[in-house]
Amino acid sequence: MPLRKLSYSILLVLALLSAVSVYFVAQLRFNYNFNDFYPAGDPDLDYYQQYSGRFGNDNDYVLLGLEAPAGRTVFEPQFLTRVDSLTRFIQARPHVVHVTSPTNATNPVVEGLGVFNIPYLHPEEPARRAQDSALVYRTLGLVGNLIAQDARAVTILLQTSPNLSKPPGDSLLTAVRTELSRQGVAEADYHLAGKLVAQSVFVDRLQRELMVFMSLSVVLVTGLLWFTFRTWWGVVLPLVVVLGAILWGLGLMSACGVSIDLMTALLPVMLFVVGMSDTIHIITRYVTELGYGTSKRDSLLITLKESGFGSGLSALTTSIGFFTLMTSTIRPIYNFGLFTGISVLLTFVLSFTLLPAMLMLLRKPQLRIPREEGHSWDGVLGRMFRTVLARRQWVVAISALLLIGSVASASRIRINSALLDDLSKNDPVKLDFRFFEDHFAGVRPFELDLKPAPGRSIYDLQVLRQTEQIESYLTQEYGLSFVASPVTLVKSVRKAFNGGLLEEYRLPDSDAELKRLVSRIKLFRKKPEFRALVLPDASEGRLTGRMPDVGSIRADKLNADLRQFLRQHSDSTVLQTRLTGSANLIDKNNENLTLNMITGMSIDIVMVTLIVLALFRSLRMTLVVLIPNLVPILIVAGVMGLAGVHMKVSTSIIFTIAFGIAVDDTIHFISKLKLTLLKERSLFKAVRKTYLMAGKAVIVTSLILVGGFSTLIFSSFDGTFYVGLLIGLTLLFGVVAELTLLPILILAFYKHRPKEIRQPVPALGG
Repeated sequence: MPLRKLSYSILLVLALLSAVSVYFVAQLRFNYNFNDFYPAGDPDLDYYQQYSGRFGNDNDYVLLGLEAPAGRTVFEPQFLTRVDSLTRFIQARPHVVHVTSPTNATNPVVEGLGVFNIPYLHPEEPARRAQDSALVYRTLGLVGNLIAQDARAVTILLQTSPNLSKPPGDSLLTAVRTELSRQGVAEADYHLAGKLVAQSVFVDRLQRELMVFMSLSVVLVTGLLWFTFRTWWGVVLPLVVVLGAILWGLGLMSACGVSIDLMTALLPVMLFVVGMSDTIHIITRYVTELGYGTSKRDSLLITLKESGFGSGLSALTTSIGFFTLMTSTIRPIYNFGLFTGISVLLTFVLSFTLLPAMLMLLRKPQLRIPREEGHSWDGVLGRMFRTVLARRQWVVAISALLLIGSVASASRIRINSALLDDLSKNDPVKLDFRFFEDHFAGVRPFELDLKPAPGRSIYDLQVLRQTEQIESYLTQEYGLSFVASPVTLVKSVRKAFNGGLLEEYRLPDSDAELKRLVSRIKLFRKKPEFRALVLPDASEGRLTGRMPDVGSIRADKLNADLRQFLRQHSDSTVLQTRLTGSANLIDKNNENLTLNMITGMSIDIVMVTLIVLALFRSLRMTLVVLIPNLVPILIVAGVMGLAGVHMKVSTSIIFTIAFGIAVDDTIHFISKLKLTLLKERSLFKAVRKTYLMAGKAVIVTSLILVGGFSTLIFSSFDGTFYVGLLIGLTLLFGVVAELTLLPILILAFYKHRPKEIRQPVPALGG
C-alpha cells in the first residue's frame, strides 16, 4: 500500500536523523560562564575586555573566610598557625597566582638598598599578640578586608588564573575543602565565595535539576494524556514525537558548539510541554473522526488537512515568541530563543511526519470509550458556552476590573538585579557570600580606569592627589569598603622609606619628594599588587575595590552620583576616568531589558496581527484575538508588581514566551472557525461548533502546559522558579480568557459576510 511504504520511508529517514542527533547530544556539555551574561556588542564590554587584558579580570578570585573558635579571637596563636598553614597550602596549588592572607601581609621597610618585609602577625611569638593586634587595627586595609572588625574571622584571598574553567576550578575548590577537613575545620566554620564557587554550584545544580524537571514533566504529562485518551498509543506516540524533537534540538545546539547553561537548560522542559500541543490537536481530531465511524485512512487525511493549517500557524507564532528573544544582547538568552524556536518548528515537522506515519502503521484502534459515551466533552463544553453567553456582562466587567487593577499593580515592577540573583535568600551559597558582606568588604567588584592626561604619568603629583580625592569619595559616599589604586602604592612606598611608620602613610608633600620615591619604586615592581594597579610605563592606572552587593537599582544611583562628582571635581586636563568592570556590565543589562522585552512583544503582536488579517481581513477580528491574550499578560504583570518580583535577566523572558505560547490555542480556535464558516451561514452556530470542536484540545493542552511549567517551581534558582510560576499563571489565565472572552468578543465585533466566505479558499487546503 503506497501510504504504508511512505510511512516506512519516513520512519527510516527520521531514524537516521535521530541517530546523528544522538551522536551530537552525547558531546553536549554543561557550562556556566559568568562572562556570557555581559551585554554582547556593547562598547563598554569591548573597553572592559581591553582593560582586563592589561590589569586582569576583577572576578578571578576566591574568598575563603575562616571563623575563630567560639569565645576566641583570630589573634590566638593556634588559629593563626592554621591560617598560615592553609595560606602556604593554597599558594602551592595549580592555577593560584597569588594568595593574600593575614599571615603573609607585611609592612615593608627600606633600609639601605634592601627591602625588609615585616609581618604584622607573629603567631610563633605569643608575647607579641597585644602589640600585633594593636598595629593591625591602626593599619589601613587590614581590618574589614583581611580581618573582621570584631576579630572573629579572617579572609584568605586566592587570586586565580584568568577565566579559569569549571574542571580545574572544581579541582582547586575540592583541594581546599579537603585540606580544611584534614585540619579539622568544620563546614560551618568556613565560607567560600567568588566566581569559581558560583560557577561550580550552578553547573552541578543545572545537571541535577534538568533530570528532575524532565522526570516530573514526563510523569505529569503521561498522566494527563492517559486521562484524556485512555489508550496506550494516545500516551506513547505524543511522548515519542516530543522527545524526538528535544533530541533534535539538543543535537543541533551541540553541533553549533553551544553548551547547556542557566537559560538553555530550560529548553528540554519548555519544548516537552509546548511541543505537546500539535500532537494533542492531531490525536483529538483523529479520535473524533474514528468515533464518527470514518476509516483509519480517511480519518488521518481529514485530520492532517484540517489541523495542518492551524498547527502550522500556531507553531509559527510560538516559535516567533522564542525567536524574539534573539533581540537580547545577553548571549544565553539569545541562544535559548534561537534553539527553542527552531525546536518548536522541528516539533511541528515531526508531528506531521512521525506521528501520522506511526498512526498509519498501527492497526485501527478499538476505542475504549464508545461513540455514544464519547461526547461527554460536548455536553460539558455546551453548558460552558451557554453559561458564558448568559453571563457575558459579568465576564466583561470582571475582566475590566482585573485589567485596571493589574495595570495599576504592574506599575510597581522595578528592574533590579544582583550578582547572585538566581539563588534564594536562604541558599547556603548565598549565605556564604553574605558572610563576606556582613564581616568584610563584600563581593561586588568595583573598577575605575585611570588615564593621566597627555604629557603626564600616573605618578604625577596632581594625578595622585586627584585620585586620592576620588578614593575619599568612594569610601565615604559611594560605599566601597576596600579600595586600592596607584595612590595606595605611593603611600606604601613612602611609608616603607620612612621606617614603616603608620603616620608616614600619605602622599609626598612635593614633586621633588615624589620624584625620589618614584625612582625607588622599581624595588617593589615585582609585587603582584603593583603589577595589578599600574602599567610598567606608568601610562595608566587602576582603582579597584569591593563593596556589598547592593543591587542594580542602588548601583545605578551610586554610579550616577559618581559621574556627577567626577564632572564637578575632576580636571580632565590632569586625569581622565572611566567606570568599568564586570559588575558595571551586569548592571548595564538592565538598560536593555525593558527595550528587549518591548521589542519582543511588539514583534509577537505584529506577527499575530498579520496572521489574523490574512485569515479574516478584519481589523476588528485582530483586536478580538489580541485582547484575550494580552489580558493574561497584564494580569501576571500585576501579580509580579503585587508580589514585589523584580524584572531581571531571568524573568525578562516571561512575557514574550507566555504570549507566544498563549496565542497558540487562539490560532487553533480561529483557524477552525474559519473552516467552519465556509459551511455555516450563522456566525453564532459556527462559533458554538468551533467551541465544541476546539474546546477539549484547548483545555487539555493548557493543563499540560500549566502542569509542565509548574514543575519548574521546584528549582533552587529563583529565576527558574518565577519562569515556571508566572508562565504557568499566564497560561492558566489564558485558557480562562480563551473560553470566556474570546467567544463573546467574536460574536460582538466580528462582522460575518456569508456570501463572501462561502466561496472556496484554496489556501486552506494545507
